[in-house]
Amino acid sequence: MATVKITVENFEEEVVKSDVPVLVDFWAPWCGPCQMQGPVIDKAAEEFSGKVKVGKLNVDEEGDLAQKYGVMSIPMLILFQDGQAVKKEVGFHTLEGIKSIIA
Repeated sequence: MATVKITVENFEEEVVKSDVPVLVDFWAPWCGPCQMQGPVIDKAAEEFSGKVKVGKLNVDEEGDLAQKYGVMSIPMLILFQDGQAVKKEVGFHTLEGIKSIIA
């Protein structure tokens, strides 16, 4: 499964009401580490397809959501379960690092 673009318009449906955990990558196009994280996030989406939904949220376009979840540094990965943020990790993560966040 490919990553899902998360926006304020689809956040409720894609994240809050999801029947599987959702890992959201908070990123921006001007952020170097975010650019490195992108391909790893895409691999994670494929590897965890059916078990975990993986989304990307552009903080420049969705500043209100970034502020709501306390995103001060990017890239930030937030794992949501049952609509609640249960884990937050800042900085670049390898696929192994992402596995530990999801576990």
